Amino acid sequence: MDQARVVVVGSTNMDLVAKAAVLPRPGETVLGGEFVTVAGGKGANQAIAAVRAGAATRLLGAIGSDAFGVTLKARIDAAGVDTGLLRVVYGASGVALITVDAAGENTIVVSPGANGSFTDLDERERAAIAEAAVMLAQLEIPVETVTAAALAARSAGTRVVLNAAPARALPAELLDAVDLLVVNETEAVAISGESRPEPLLASVPRVVLTLGAQGAWYVDREGASVQVPGVRVETVDSTAAGDAFTGALAVAWAEGRELVEAVGWACAAGAACARKLGASTALPTRAEIDELWSVSRGPDRAS
Repeated sequence: MDQARVVVVGSTNMDLVAKAAVLPRPGETVLGGEFVTVAGGKGANQAIAAVRAGAATRLLGAIGSDAFGVTLKARIDAAGVDTGLLRVVYGASGVALITVDAAGENTIVVSPGANGSFTDLDERERAAIAEAAVMLAQLEIPVETVTAAALAARSAGTRVVLNAAPARALPAELLDAVDLLVVNETEAVAISGESRPEPLLASVPRVVLTLGAQGAWYVDREGASVQVPGVRVETVDSTAAGDAFTGALAVAWAEGRELVEAVGWACAAGAACARKLGASTALPTRAEIDELWSVSRGPDRAS
């Protein structure tokens, strides 16, 4: 089978991750433990997730001219993502400040930096979108750019997967161009006013509602409504589990898998990621996903 092609349109950030026993409350200082800096941002994370899940992946976005930008590009390159079209703009790169507690829960503050400058698409970027089987986007770059990318993909016959995070209301023009919407309950409320996936079918043909450790819920306009159980693991850090899920889901769909099966495989990817500390450094390989997916299906390996 030819390697599936995925293009990711999104953010790149340097993640500054500190581990602590508990998350600080407003005005409180807590003593932390391990500290790491890792390449992150939802765009970079999902691009790396897609590569590790088995796809040939390009990342479209922007980094700064600072030291973080140099390190970001080097680390994303090293992960196997094609960064040939990644823009370098004068100024600061995006940065995320992340605190992770002993239970694996986290708080995140993102400073967009260069991501905010990614306000249009050039012809080479449009061509990259047209060459992919699936275009995957998020909302850590200007929504106008996400909309332009989705319209370019729709025009070229490339499937559009939108992970509508961070939560916000979305323009109808963008939703009209989405083939598969991936949201958590907070994001679903921001778009439709309800935490269930069915109301979103008024705007898009297919929806995956992620439920954390409980799995995910897939619905579509053909009448499907399937709750896919999560895969139980000991959670170390949930920071990039959602990105692992979404990247793997895009790969599975690009490979032609049925979406319910793709969602189950993506749940295994998210669970595999949650077993490790960090964001991009924790994203699982295809072999790790397959192993956990096989175990989760049990001896009957039901389809």
